[in-house]
Amino acid sequence: MTERPETGPAGDPMVEARRLSGLLIQVAERAKAEFADSVAGFDLPLHLVRAMMSLDQPAPMRDLADHLSCDRSYITGLADQLEERRLVSRVPGEDRRVKLLELTPEGRELRGQLSDAVAAHSMVLQRLTPDERRTLEPLLRKLLGDA
Repeated sequence: MTERPETGPAGDPMVEARRLSGLLIQVAERAKAEFADSVAGFDLPLHLVRAMMSLDQPAPMRDLADHLSCDRSYITGLADQLEERRLVSRVPGEDRRVKLLELTPEGRELRGQLSDAVAAHSMVLQRLTPDERRTLEPLLRKLLGDA
C-alpha cells in the first residue's frame, strides 16, 4: 500500500491524526499477516493458535474471552476444539464452579514451537532494538488507555 501525500494546511491536526492512524493500521495489518504466515505450517486454524498463545498458565475461560475480545460462549467451542486435539484440558479452579483451561504437555510443546516461529518472523523483534521496543510499549498502552 503506497502512502499518498496528505493535503491541507501545514500543522492541521486532522492531517497528522490521519497520517499516524494510517501508519498504525498498516503496522497492525502487517503484523497480523506475518503472524498468520509464521504459524501457517502447523496445521492448526488461526483462531486456535491465538487461543493457545494466550494460555501461559491455567486460566478461566472468561479470561481467555476477555483477552481475545470475544463472547464467552465462543470460548466453549474453542476449548472443545483444543481439547479434541489434546492440546488443553479443563481443570477445576479454586472455585469449583469455574473451569480453567490448561495446556497439556503436548499443548505446551506446540505452544513453544508456535512461539519460536512467531518470534523468528516478528517485525517488531527484527526491526526494533530492545530500547526502541521499551519506548514503544508505553506509547501503545497510552493510546489504548492502559497507561
